[in-house]
Amino acid sequence: MKGVRIPVTFIKVGPCVVTQIKKKEKDGYWAVQVGFGERKIKKITKPLKGHLRGAIGDKKAPLFLREIRLRDEPEFKKGEVINASDVFGKGDIVVVTGISKGKGFAGVVKRWGFAGGPKTHGQSDRLRAPGAIGQGTSPGRVHKGKKMAGRMGGNTVTLKNLFVIDVDKESGEVKLSGSVPGKTGGLLRIEKLGTKKLEELIKEETQRVVEAEVVSDGDSKKSNTGNVENSSEDSEKKV
Repeated sequence: MKGVRIPVTFIKVGPCVVTQIKKKEKDGYWAVQVGFGERKIKKITKPLKGHLRGAIGDKKAPLFLREIRLRDEPEFKKGEVINASDVFGKGDIVVVTGISKGKGFAGVVKRWGFAGGPKTHGQSDRLRAPGAIGQGTSPGRVHKGKKMAGRMGGNTVTLKNLFVIDVDKESGEVKLSGSVPGKTGGLLRIEKLGTKKLEELIKEETQRVVEAEVVSDGDSKKSNTGNVENSSEDSEKKV
C-alpha cells in the first residue's frame, strides 16, 4: 500500500540448534530445547558439554538455552538447525516476550505517574513526594502492593498482535511492526499465533490510526464549539 508508514524493528532470529528433545513417556510432556548465540566451548562446564554432545560441533557452544513446550511430538531432531525462514513468513501474527529496560531506582512520579505535591507558595521540598502512604492506628501498617519509590524496569513484558513485515533468509533478520521490549542486543522469545495477508494487516493498522485521529479531532472541535457558545452567552449578558 502506498502512502502508509509503519514503524519496523529489525530482529536477528536464529539460527537455533536443537539441543534436546523431551518426550512425554520419559519427562511427562513434549518439549524441544534450542540453543541460540555462540561462545567458546572451553568456557562451558563439563556437565553442559555432556548435555550438548551430539548437538553441536567442537568449536562453538550456544550462548542461551531455552525450552519450548509442544502439544505433540516435535518434527525436529537433536542437532538440527532451525532458521527464521523455517518458522516465520510475511503476514504472521506473533507474540514477543522480553525483559524491559532497567531504569534503576526511581521515585513515584517517574515510576507510577504521581502528580506530586502542590506547586504553590509555602510548599517546601514536597514537589515530587508520594504523600500519604496509609491510614493511622488502624490498620497501623502499609498495605501490601502500595505504589512507592523503588527499582523501575527490568520486568518481563509481553507484546501481542505484532505482525511480520518481511523475513530475510540470508541474514536471518525478521522485520516486525512496532517496537519490542528491552535494550538493543537483548534476548526475545517470539511465538507465532497465526497468519494473515500482509496487505490486510497494514490496512487494519492504518484504519485504527485514522479512527484515533478522527476521534481526537472531533473532541477538539467540540471543545472549541463549547467555548464559542459560552463567549456568546457572556456577550449577551453584558449587553
